[in-house]
Amino acid sequence: MSLRKQGLTRRALLSRAVAAGTLAVAGSGFIAAPDAAWAVEVTAISEHEMATLLQMARDIYPHDRVGDRFYVIAVKGYDSEDQKSTVAEGVAALDAAAKEAGFDSYLAAGWEADRVAILRSIEDTAFFQTVRGGLVTGLYNQKEVWPIFGYEGESYSKGGYIDRGFDDIDWL
Repeated sequence: MSLRKQGLTRRALLSRAVAAGTLAVAGSGFIAAPDAAWAVEVTAISEHEMATLLQMARDIYPHDRVGDRFYVIAVKGYDSEDQKSTVAEGVAALDAAAKEAGFDSYLAAGWEADRVAILRSIEDTAFFQTVRGGLVTGLYNQKEVWPIFGYEGESYSKGGYIDRGFDDIDWL
């Protein structure tokens, strides 16, 4: 039966998916954002594992003004044969902790507070510490993110901060 026969246009279907705010996890090896023009191909890890890493990154370092595409870039390095077993075991442990908290998986926990509580239960594990540590440079070393935070980049080559207005940040 077609969408039109059901009284639902393709546009209405897509707008409902966007309003739901969920990632489109395709069985063909990629994850696409419903609200922006980006997608990521996964080769070594599963789509579920990549989506979990993305949500984990957002929950560890939450920034409403930073788009998912920057978080994907920060966790894309875990999609490798070297990291495959570490990620699989870590996501399995994270999902197990979510089940203990009453959710089907970490991604199924709809509230940020619930996901943060689940993350706190595994924060002493090597997996969590590895992902958290990797996000520091993986996320914040992206030059496209710097303007969002008001960071203009290094200033040594431009004479230093003192001569360039070290106190001109208006959002603090």
